[in-house]
Amino acid sequence: FAGFDPFERSTYFGPFFDLGQFERFRRIFHHSSYRVLLGHKDRKILSSLLVEENRFKQRIWIQGTRPEEEEIFEFTMFQRIGGSWDGYWLTESLLHDGDVFSGGMAY
Repeated sequence: FAGFDPFERSTYFGPFFDLGQFERFRRIFHHSSYRVLLGHKDRKILSSLLVEENRFKQRIWIQGTRPEEEEIFEFTMFQRIGGSWDGYWLTESLLHDGDVFSGGMAY
């Protein structure tokens, strides 16, 4: 679902990261701000914006499985045109609403 080139540094999560190895991508999801997405209990779309014909953004509130665990994320999706992925919607970026990386993380 992630629409980034694994051979290039990516801004998928905001700052430039080398996400080419699955272990690096996985570590970000196990960081306290993103882990709420894994096995979450509930979600609610807060807003949607059609940026252009094949790109849109949504802000989504997520309730996690831990008590009082909730976060808001901005998903940017784009639709591939042409090639073997023609018509598929991929995630261009997944950004946490807060300053997620200010405290550091296991990367």
